[in-house]
Amino acid sequence: MKHCPLCCANSLNQYHEDKRRAYFQCSSCLLVSVPPEYRLSAENEKAEYDKHQNNPTDNGYRRFLERTVAPLLARVSKGATGLDFGCGPGPTISEMAKEQGFEVQNYDLYYFNQPELLEKRYDFVTMTEVIEHIAKPMPVLTKLNSLLNPSGILAVMTKRVQTPEAFKSWHYKNDPTHICFYSTRTFEWISKKMDWRLEIIDKDVVFFHKE
Repeated sequence: MKHCPLCCANSLNQYHEDKRRAYFQCSSCLLVSVPPEYRLSAENEKAEYDKHQNNPTDNGYRRFLERTVAPLLARVSKGATGLDFGCGPGPTISEMAKEQGFEVQNYDLYYFNQPELLEKRYDFVTMTEVIEHIAKPMPVLTKLNSLLNPSGILAVMTKRVQTPEAFKSWHYKNDPTHICFYSTRTFEWISKKMDWRLEIIDKDVVFFHKE
């Protein structure tokens, strides 16, 4: 019996299938996910990430991240501290924040694995193009919640599921490291489960406010 990787419900229905993988949607939280047999090994997953060329000097990448960074920094006080969770091999949010007077630590399981950073407290945490890679989201979200100070913000950037018809031709699903796909309603489910306030920022950016 397949279980939802987010809410653990066993009410999964096939959502789509292509030559690469099958996709199932949970009838409870509406997460769309791929079964475990399609997940890459840690070695192969890192090999895919090693292909990325993102770095702080790439202006296009900065503009992409700005859709998260600008509204986030506008909502926190000067001197607020943050964590870029899943910063990748070329941490950029921390550099962008530093330029505006904010200190942001970098954590990444593969590239900046410093577990001590996950024992501190922060005013905000960013997850840009990260959550879709996580096989078991709830333990991670619970951990990040414990890192947030009262009134802290978890900023999530990931492209959102729209409709089954749009999903068929959606390029985002073709990345083999993308295994969980979120819709607005899934984020609403998370906000209720975690007792967070959801704020929709952009087509691929949402903020969770710890209240």
